[in-house]
Amino acid sequence: MEFENLLTLIKTVSDSDLTDFAYEENGTSIHLKKKKETVVVTGNSSNVPVMGLQTVQPLGQITESEAKMEKDIADGEPEGMLIKSPLVGTFYAAPAEDADPFVSVGDQVKKGQTLAIVEAMKLMNEIESDFDGKVAEIYVENGQAVEYGQPLFRIA
Repeated sequence: MEFENLLTLIKTVSDSDLTDFAYEENGTSIHLKKKKETVVVTGNSSNVPVMGLQTVQPLGQITESEAKMEKDIADGEPEGMLIKSPLVGTFYAAPAEDADPFVSVGDQVKKGQTLAIVEAMKLMNEIESDFDGKVAEIYVENGQAVEYGQPLFRIA
């Protein structure tokens, strides 16, 4: 088989939905296999180790930080600017478990400074300040799940 034809064959199989392709001609055989990224779990998964298991709060229960945030909103617009989560994920206040948090209440921050990390789909997304000012409130705790648009910080 000519090299150009081989490249065309590889591209055609790559672009198709085929996951397995075999071809044989004049004693030469080619076997192409593609792995799908879809994972299907069936049956009993009790013996499968689970990494990063988090406790899920029952609906209707709120954390202290959520209660404080709701109180601030009920009292009127909180003084200062809110930094909200740009995505759904897990909030991390520090770059590593044993490291100091990026910021604490009372810290001065500059626009563009990293305040926290939100992990989504194994990607670490830095949350940066949109304003210069002082951290007045931190509404979420380290390791807490956050929703899109959920307030994380108030900068005064």
